[in-house]
Amino acid sequence: MSGSSRWSDLKLRLTSAVILVVVAGGCLWQGGMIYNALILLAMFGLVWEGLTLIKQPLHTWRGVLLLLWPMVSGVAALRGEWSGAFWMVWPSLIFGIPAGIPVVVSILGGLSLLWLRHLPYGLESVLFVLCVVIASDSFAYLTGRIFGGPKLAPSISPGKTRSGAIGGLIGASFAGGMVAWLSGAGFVGGGLLWGAVLGVFSQSGDLLESAAKRRLNVKDSGRLIPGHGGLLDRFDGLLAAAPLAALLSLAVAGQVFWSATPADLIGGSAHRIIPQGESSHD
Repeated sequence: MSGSSRWSDLKLRLTSAVILVVVAGGCLWQGGMIYNALILLAMFGLVWEGLTLIKQPLHTWRGVLLLLWPMVSGVAALRGEWSGAFWMVWPSLIFGIPAGIPVVVSILGGLSLLWLRHLPYGLESVLFVLCVVIASDSFAYLTGRIFGGPKLAPSISPGKTRSGAIGGLIGASFAGGMVAWLSGAGFVGGGLLWGAVLGVFSQSGDLLESAAKRRLNVKDSGRLIPGHGGLLDRFDGLLAAAPLAALLSLAVAGQVFWSATPADLIGGSAHRIIPQGESSHD
């Protein structure tokens, strides 16, 4: 691969990434209604994109119901009905697995990001996940382009390499450690460890989305984000990593989720139920 072709799309990707970081970062910093609205809008967009991929008509009662289902779930969560909001995942499957999967992904990912931001360390929690996912994706892309080598999963995503996967995990771990250190919350060691684990989930989400696109015989999930494709293309890793972070937060109530230890995960606190009517706070 020539140098020009290897780096031809890097400028476009970086420009789009900067715009995304500025918009999402501003909403994340502000929190409250602005952040909530961004997540609800993203949940709607994810389902719209997923249903478009499977050629589900949107101007039918079924299409409208599928589009609105995650929004109803998100609003229920913001009203404090977190358990009920998460349980809304399962009824969506009555429309069939292909139509239900975008709704499930949207609800699990969207509610996890809402939950994390409304924790006592909400800003730090979401920032941790975002930095880890961005670092994993960026380091994987750069190291894969630089070093190349054997393919990671050629039958699923021919462009991904093992060197890229390793670079992505190193980047994710480093990003987690840096957020833990700079925020002064939790342990840096926990940031390094859980950063790497979230990096694994992020890369797994990327591979799952690639497998789905290959099955549907499409290159990108959409064209909303120049250089990246659609929402699912850009946020596949985030949608896989955020639910794990939300689960970890249940094991260490009142603390940052990367402070979770094996004892926390197997102990009684790991079974904490999301309370009904609990108002979350920024």
